[in-house]
Amino acid sequence: MRRVEKEPADPFFNRELSWLDFNSRVLEEARNVDHPLLERLKFLAIFSNNLDEFFMIHVPGMRDRSLEENGSITERVLSSSLQAIQEKLEPVLSEALRCYQNLMAQLSCHGVRIVPYAELHGAQKERFRDYFEEEVFPILTPLAVDPGHPFPYISNLSLSLAVLIRDPETGQDHFARVKVPGRPTLPRLVPILGQQWHYVLLEELVAAHLDRLFPGMEVVAAYPFRVTRDADLELSGQNTDDLLAMIEDELSKRRLGEAVRLECSRNTPDNVVHMLTDELNLTEEETYRFDGPLNLADLFPLTSIDIPELKDPPLIPAVPLALRGGTDVFSAIRHGDVLLYHPFHSFGCVTDFLRRAADDPHVLTIKHTLYRTSGDSPVLQALIDAAEAGKQVACLVELKARFDEANNINWARQLEKAGVHVVYGIMGLKTHCKVTLVVRREDDGLRRYMHIGTGNYNPKTAAVYTDVGILTCNPDFGPDASAIFNYLTGIAKQSAYRKFLVAPVSLRQQLLKMIARETALHTAENPGRIIAKMNSLVDPDLIQALYAASAKGVRVDLIIRGMCCLRPGMPNLSENIRVVSIVGRFLEHSRIFYFQNGGAEELYIGSADWMSRNLDRRIEVVVPIESQDILRVLRDDVLELCLKDNRQAWELSGDGRYTRLHPAKGKAGISSQLVLMERMTK
Repeated sequence: MRRVEKEPADPFFNRELSWLDFNSRVLEEARNVDHPLLERLKFLAIFSNNLDEFFMIHVPGMRDRSLEENGSITERVLSSSLQAIQEKLEPVLSEALRCYQNLMAQLSCHGVRIVPYAELHGAQKERFRDYFEEEVFPILTPLAVDPGHPFPYISNLSLSLAVLIRDPETGQDHFARVKVPGRPTLPRLVPILGQQWHYVLLEELVAAHLDRLFPGMEVVAAYPFRVTRDADLELSGQNTDDLLAMIEDELSKRRLGEAVRLECSRNTPDNVVHMLTDELNLTEEETYRFDGPLNLADLFPLTSIDIPELKDPPLIPAVPLALRGGTDVFSAIRHGDVLLYHPFHSFGCVTDFLRRAADDPHVLTIKHTLYRTSGDSPVLQALIDAAEAGKQVACLVELKARFDEANNINWARQLEKAGVHVVYGIMGLKTHCKVTLVVRREDDGLRRYMHIGTGNYNPKTAAVYTDVGILTCNPDFGPDASAIFNYLTGIAKQSAYRKFLVAPVSLRQQLLKMIARETALHTAENPGRIIAKMNSLVDPDLIQALYAASAKGVRVDLIIRGMCCLRPGMPNLSENIRVVSIVGRFLEHSRIFYFQNGGAEELYIGSADWMSRNLDRRIEVVVPIESQDILRVLRDDVLELCLKDNRQAWELSGDGRYTRLHPAKGKAGISSQLVLMERMTK
């Protein structure tokens, strides 16, 4: 029986604290003994990398939202919010340290070690002395702080040493900052020659040779520290004649964002910490002390070590039956929509679709949206080849894709050079939809082929993110796809679409209507049902609509990987709502929405989470699945399967706690990702 919860004062969870809960679930995978050791280390590195993004984006965003909603943010309110974040994080960071120590102890049994510099023997230290002189010393720049030397600028996420030095003649103490070179200049993990998979940390190597930087001075001590800065670009509401130039200008300013976090070693003296926080204009609530190495994301290179027994068995993605045996992709699509579910289905199916379109003399036009991709994208190479072959090719390159701005600028220039018609997005909106349109001349006239998906056109992330897409030539979809691209490349203002749900035009309203319809159709004899799978559920209007559906008796099952501001299981509010989060080998990224609709089932896929930014400030596309076979697969083999997961699933309660699910006594364990690997890769 479900535990009865007291009705909460606030019907919504705090979004920042909810995000931290998600990252704690990532950390739990690093502690999960069912995973091989190097996979656990990968989760620990992901946890650390996620935290960097949290402080660069979510903490500044918290301030921005408070300003939008209240017109101001008082020091008291800000301090309270930052303190809540710190209180949430402190025990988690302690757990991360214990996890790191435990993993390194176990990895040492397999010959993988990070060796403290002090433990090296004489010959090893001599070799590192030579390495320091030849490779490290010429790069270093000691920066003193005194009346003649102002406090230096500390760049975002850079690792530094706070060095205390003493003049032996006067006894006077001084402070200096030494920046530890980062990738790609030098590796953080420096290999020990002659000992495979043994490393020392670069900051320890630098600290051991500080006498070379301060000759004639006594080096008293050195303490590592790290600064995180606001990295969110300020673009909305700006007028410009050249969006690309403006993005480049903003990128140059990103490194100058205000400091939002100081990380330092636990043994750093208080007077040094106070000096750093004063100079960086930070508070105690923005200071985090750690007993181990800072920035555990730098452990990623260790996860590439070639020890197969310490890694997951490789996934060999399959090709859907409709595309096997050398079948012409256009012929296959004409026979019926083709479902692609990555990474279980090969992303090569998408690149082959574009490659075939680029080479096919009957293809006249290719149009494509780019949000994120890899540096060596086969998708964009196909577009370049198509343009060079004389086809009409248009590509929307979203320059505002966070942390991929520089990569997208580079691709935009390459595409333009090849003759692709490139547009950079729309001011005030991010283009986040995942749509490709191919126009082909056939015997009975022009036919439009499309790929529409939930994930980015990035072959690297498609190997580790779960995303769904369809290849289709649905005649009702073609005009909508053309209208989307006319909007993106021209100045059209399409206000109605045949089948597509488009943000910011109609998606919010249509989702609310479908939830309200499910509520109205619900009866005891024919109960309503909503299943929604997405990354984040934050939008208050949609949450309130789900609460209303639950109050009427509609069963609502939500599969939310990350942030969830909805409180489930609350009497008279959400007692018919269940929320689970699945965290496993693959990053759950697909967005799938199911409505029972009185028996006339509807299922949609698309690019949008249920967040205000997706519904109001992004161009998103959500499409209905009209193939009954694909609908059944996504309903039964994906959504219902995820709801049965009792290995990688966590269930959210009304008090905000997530509880990991385990098989009941005598029941079989179900990991939805493992089951999908078995079913879809046959």
